[in-house]
Amino acid sequence: MQSVNECSEKVKKDYLKFLNKEKIYKNSISTKIKNLKKIYIPIAFWINNKCNKKKPLFIGLSASQGSGKTTVAAILSIILKIFFKRNICVISIDDFYKTLSDRSRMAGQIHPLLLTRGVPGTHDVNLIKNFFIDLQKKKFKKINLPKFNKSIDDRLKKNHWHNINKRPEIVILEGWCVGAKAETNSSLKKPINFLEKNEDQDLIWRKFVNEKLKKEYKKVFSMIDYLIFMKVPNFKMVFKWRLLQEVKLRKKTSKKKKIMSHNAIKRFIMFYQRITLQMMKDLSKSASVLMLLKKNHEIKKVLFRS
Repeated sequence: MQSVNECSEKVKKDYLKFLNKEKIYKNSISTKIKNLKKIYIPIAFWINNKCNKKKPLFIGLSASQGSGKTTVAAILSIILKIFFKRNICVISIDDFYKTLSDRSRMAGQIHPLLLTRGVPGTHDVNLIKNFFIDLQKKKFKKINLPKFNKSIDDRLKKNHWHNINKRPEIVILEGWCVGAKAETNSSLKKPINFLEKNEDQDLIWRKFVNEKLKKEYKKVFSMIDYLIFMKVPNFKMVFKWRLLQEVKLRKKTSKKKKIMSHNAIKRFIMFYQRITLQMMKDLSKSASVLMLLKKNHEIKKVLFRS
């Protein structure tokens, strides 16, 4: 079997270049290489071993906001492309958010909270489902996938969409709610934060979101072969890490007025709280690979279950 050291030598240049581009400077080069060998390469080996020539391998990568799932997905992609020579496609569930006009219509017809992107019901899950189905057809045709711009809170025009010209061997769908499961209706009754208590007193929003998880999202998530879950130490860290994420976004965009303030982020993560907490319970037990995160954002341990 090809060794971890051999893999490290082949990918470390691109790996370190990526970390530098993403402005991930906090660790020394030796620590970064140690993480590469102990965390990312073993996961990449695990994914590669799951590949099947008959159909693309669908991997779900799930974690709360600001936890670093996009970074992890990118690093795994680098290893799988360079060392294993795999044709890999990484997509974010965020890119499948419904347009601002669609969410505005839902806000008017169903509940005002549906204007805010994030929860199940605000994604176009049919696009994800059709994408998975198209990839498994005998004859592959070029696929265009949407691209969402958070700074304008809307989907970009089609000329900016992702183009997939060749059938990928591996697809990683990363996103905060990937693999989330519905709750019982009785558990929805008690509000979990001020947002639910003050703005969803009749439970319309909570029930709508839960119903979407129970049906449409369950069908899509069942198409995923294996799930990797990054577990945060506690929900308080979500706010702290989401705040860091927003600072990073501010540096990248010139439209600063669209970037969220401290209070806006505090309110925003309330939309995600209920499902995030439920996922921490459910996916900690059912995920094929569990990545335990420390409060300093580092990965403490990786557990392989299947």
